[in-house]
Amino acid sequence: MTEEPMQITSTGDEGAVGPLFQVQRHEQIIDLAMINGRVDVGGLADRFGVTTETIRRDLAHLQDQNLLRRVHGGAVPFEGLRHEPKLTVRGGLNAEEKIRISKRALEELPHEGSIIIDSGSTLSHFAELLPDDGQLTVVTNSIPVAQALEANEATEVILIGGSLRKNTMALVDSSGVESLRKIVVDVAFMCTDGVSPDRGFTTPYTEEVAIKRAMISSARRAVALFDHSKVGNDQLHWFASIDEMDTIITGSEVEEPVLAAFRDFGPLVVSA
Repeated sequence: MTEEPMQITSTGDEGAVGPLFQVQRHEQIIDLAMINGRVDVGGLADRFGVTTETIRRDLAHLQDQNLLRRVHGGAVPFEGLRHEPKLTVRGGLNAEEKIRISKRALEELPHEGSIIIDSGSTLSHFAELLPDDGQLTVVTNSIPVAQALEANEATEVILIGGSLRKNTMALVDSSGVESLRKIVVDVAFMCTDGVSPDRGFTTPYTEEVAIKRAMISSARRAVALFDHSKVGNDQLHWFASIDEMDTIITGSEVEEPVLAAFRDFGPLVVSA
């Protein structure tokens, strides 16, 4: 029996969404697998409001397309797949945790001075929370961050140039790196795709490495913000070691032994 395609509806958070057209559901399944490293049949069925049999057919189809590889109870990303989840999808995942992290990160702001805000869904939440009673200059390569600060009259925004990566709406190339080398800010607020005590901070995208390194080098202090899904999710390209961060702010979902391992490298580690 074929399911009727229906108009997409969404809760706007990480909970269940309404029925989707099949191709839209497939796109979100791939995004979720890339972000979390795995998807489970039962969780996907609950999320999309369909049967487990439908999800199994979805996963079989995606495996046939070399997009996912089926494992017991679910699927994992296909080896070698280069796929970047859209910012709108990533922003909705673990949203409550990301907001908690962002609220705690406000304590790291100088009342007056300059900061860098990296691109990423957590930092888009952070930008939305910036107070309008200080005198801050914000340097960013993220169009969503710049847009979030549009109405903040107390904040000057400097958007560094570069080539636009459409999925993340971030500007990334050598011109942005050169711009960063000419400035010094008080604090850099950084995101990451993966982090572990052994590998440090990593990203799957080679073009991200130089601009992230330049951001950290341009700042007197560096603060890393990441939710629990990034922990242990090591990616291909390294861009910073744990001891290069002055402060790490993550969610309370991260287990204490992992937090302790981060602390061994020297930064202040905060569970929000």
